[in-house]
Amino acid sequence: MQINVNTAGNTTTIHLNGRFNFDSHREFRGAYDPYLSNAAVANLEVDLSQVEYLDSSALGMLLMLRERAQAANKKLMLCRPSASVAQILDIANFSKLFEIKS
Repeated sequence: MQINVNTAGNTTTIHLNGRFNFDSHREFRGAYDPYLSNAAVANLEVDLSQVEYLDSSALGMLLMLRERAQAANKKLMLCRPSASVAQILDIANFSKLFEIKS
């Protein structure tokens, strides 16, 4: 999986591309970790538009990010999930836990 991070104003967007699975856990955590302690960042967005697949470990990583973002008083949003990812998020009832922006 490829990860690109962009910050504009007080929002950091983490763009994911490819298969989001257990093999991505270190890279994913390394992408968001610095922004949890950055006082200039109030919002974290995870762009899922280029994710072709995610498994249960990826769902767990998103839940861990949610907990850590809440502890750091950051707003977290999942953005533009691809059709297959949106279906997985729906089955997992993630809309009750996350703000998901189409």
